[in-house]
Amino acid sequence: MAYYTNLFSPETYEAFSQSDRSVSGFRTTQHKTAKRLKPGDKLICYMTKLSRWIGVLEVESDCYTDDSPVFYGENDPFEVRFRVRPTVWLTKEKCVPIHDDAVWQSLSFTKNTSKQEGGWTGKVRRSLNHLDDEDGEFLEQLLSSQADGGTDYAVDDAEFRKLVSSRIRRADKVVAVTVPEDEDEPSTDDAIRPSYGIQASLAECGERMGFKVWLPRNDRGAVLQKWSPDTDSLIEVLPLNYDDTTLRTIENIDVIWLKGRSIVRAFEVEHTTAVYSGILRMADLLALQPNMDIRLHIVAPESRKQKVFTEIQRPVFSLLERAPLSESCSFISYDAVEELLQMKHLGHLSDSVLEEYSEYAE
Repeated sequence: MAYYTNLFSPETYEAFSQSDRSVSGFRTTQHKTAKRLKPGDKLICYMTKLSRWIGVLEVESDCYTDDSPVFYGENDPFEVRFRVRPTVWLTKEKCVPIHDDAVWQSLSFTKNTSKQEGGWTGKVRRSLNHLDDEDGEFLEQLLSSQADGGTDYAVDDAEFRKLVSSRIRRADKVVAVTVPEDEDEPSTDDAIRPSYGIQASLAECGERMGFKVWLPRNDRGAVLQKWSPDTDSLIEVLPLNYDDTTLRTIENIDVIWLKGRSIVRAFEVEHTTAVYSGILRMADLLALQPNMDIRLHIVAPESRKQKVFTEIQRPVFSLLERAPLSESCSFISYDAVEELLQMKHLGHLSDSVLEEYSEYAE
């Protein structure tokens, strides 16, 4: 028997709570990982946005594929499924915050780390991450004790409702949208400086993986103070055949990895509180070239993840011609970039390794 993570958004938490709780589903990108699970394994459930442990599900079948709606009324993306039996399922007031001191200092991936840092988030970055037996057993016992009484952790219902996405119909399907509240942007340059270091790290990762790298001309001086290309990997001219408007948009993207004449991945590094600019540029690109098939990433501090997800699900981005922006553009934290850079065998890996560090709005 092994333990694995199972991530729920507030929306899917409510949908599962209102169902018969006999099926748990995952995106098709996790089909290969899902095949590792066996009946008897246990899923330790965690609610994103609220950052709380919420329940334990025992796997009762091998994985199978089914696109019938369970978690959403239509267009349910969680098609890789298991039959499960909930041994613990808590109300949101009983769900245990991961930042609770007793929890934080007991888990192998959080203890002795700062709650303000994001390096610990790898285990709860995506579903079906394997948990050490000690961590799994601790969480299972903790959640079981909560079901028997335990401690109440207050949840503001109005604030919780803001975390639950609304659903609207496009011409082709129903999608999630959010309408964020305005926030002021910082007026100093202090927030900008860390972004150059992240651009440098992304550029170095791309170089080590064998890609050509593009940086905006206005950023090159600052980024090259932190990254010294070992080869001719930094290109001076984009080898792309697009109209001038599209090319100007692409030239301003913070980091681009290219193979031959094709863009493989594009990164916008968000350093402001509002996190608008990079998301707008990605949306502009897809509006100009709806058939463009590239991987897009918003890179920002872990503390801004929820803001990125909220912005990326605005109606204007969810109604793009090709598909909602949230389906093609993921979030990667600053800490995840640095973690990727430290991989010893990065030069022998394909760019698909980034999917292990990418998180998508749900």
